[in-house]
Amino acid sequence: MIVHTLILAALTVSSGVAAAATLEGVVRDAAGRPVVDAVIYAMVPGKPQAAKPGTSAIVDQIDKEFVPYVLPVQVGTQVRFPNQDNIRHNVYSFSPAKVFSLQLYRGTMAEPVLFDKPGGIVLGCNIHDNMIAYVLAVETPHFGVTDAAGKVSLRNLAAGEYEVMAWHPQKQEEAAAVSRRVSISGTATVSFAITLKPDPRKKPKR
Repeated sequence: MIVHTLILAALTVSSGVAAAATLEGVVRDAAGRPVVDAVIYAMVPGKPQAAKPGTSAIVDQIDKEFVPYVLPVQVGTQVRFPNQDNIRHNVYSFSPAKVFSLQLYRGTMAEPVLFDKPGGIVLGCNIHDNMIAYVLAVETPHFGVTDAAGKVSLRNLAAGEYEVMAWHPQKQEEAAAVSRRVSISGTATVSFAITLKPDPRKKPKR
């Protein structure tokens, strides 16, 4: 009887893991068109989470562009900025969430940049004004970037209450992100509508 009870308990735990929740996020603009490069992230209210030590990410520099254009990271992540071009670049930010400046260089910088505060960070190059990208540091491991259809899936969430937010660097509203309080169990879908400013990258390269 004891063994039978333990087996049932183990099966219950296993089925709970298998039933992890999924959040399907959709972002569209004011005209109903899908928005690419929007970040959707889900936080447990009142429980900010920092990244595990050693968590890292990359923003590359290719053909005078930062790649990716938008990079979400968990607070506590170290980001490297390798330069794949045969010319030197500088990487800097004056954003309150992270102020830094890397000297002109080619190749791979030895030291990464630690993003230790939440918020949106604008990246630039003081040699090439058309180079621009964004890092969004969030206090949760649950985030993703929308594809060309304006969609992203966040998988393996524990069932429960979440604050789900959508952020885009060209969002016209003053607030950094729009949010929804969502109870997730199984699969939930959240839709956002945002108004966008013009894309600053659509300028001739120098």
